[in-house]
Amino acid sequence: MRLNKFIAQASNLSRRKADEAIARGDVTINGQPAEQGQNVSASDVVKLQGQVLSIPVSTMTIMLNKPVGYVVSRNGQGSPTIYDLLPPEYRHLNPVGRLDKNSSGLLLLTNDGNLANELTHPSHQKEKVYEVSLDKPLTQEDKLKIEQGVQLEDGLSSLEVRDLSIETRGSNYSKLKPRDSNLYEIKMREGRNRQIRRTFAALGYAVKILHRTQFGKYTLTGLKKGDLLVI
Repeated sequence: MRLNKFIAQASNLSRRKADEAIARGDVTINGQPAEQGQNVSASDVVKLQGQVLSIPVSTMTIMLNKPVGYVVSRNGQGSPTIYDLLPPEYRHLNPVGRLDKNSSGLLLLTNDGNLANELTHPSHQKEKVYEVSLDKPLTQEDKLKIEQGVQLEDGLSSLEVRDLSIETRGSNYSKLKPRDSNLYEIKMREGRNRQIRRTFAALGYAVKILHRTQFGKYTLTGLKKGDLLVI
């Protein structure tokens, strides 16, 4: 990039004013006086009157309703990846957390490192909500075990479980009709690898469907399978 263009984008100077600053000797590149018409690269350190200049990076975040069968990776090793679903202008974004190949639902992708850290760092404890279909009804005894904590090889795993297979009445739901006889809502604040599947497997259950509907303040409402939304 031409130096005067870089200065204009990184400061409040016009290109003409940038040229004047270069001519006055106010600009250095890697500690050396800059010259008119000089090009700069991403690795160069440009200073204006001793202050380091940098072009603000625009951030972008999207929500994707990930279908089953897509790998959350740039290399699917023979399987389709989430990047096959994205238009070229979004393929530079990185996923926030993971959903395994056989899981679906809300996936966030961003180039905003601060947002990614806020959502995934254990200290922030962001809530994630899933709909889970099991191969058989969950007994009340096992439900209590899961809520109190099931010992896995990487530590204790506790999940909040709510039965969605029965009609529910309350402030949030006037009437939720049965969609699956073994359907449950799972809430968690951790993010260990395949944690929900491993927790149920430890008690003899197989997860048939795992679909994420919420991650922190972001929800999947209205987003069709395979679609994305810029947020």
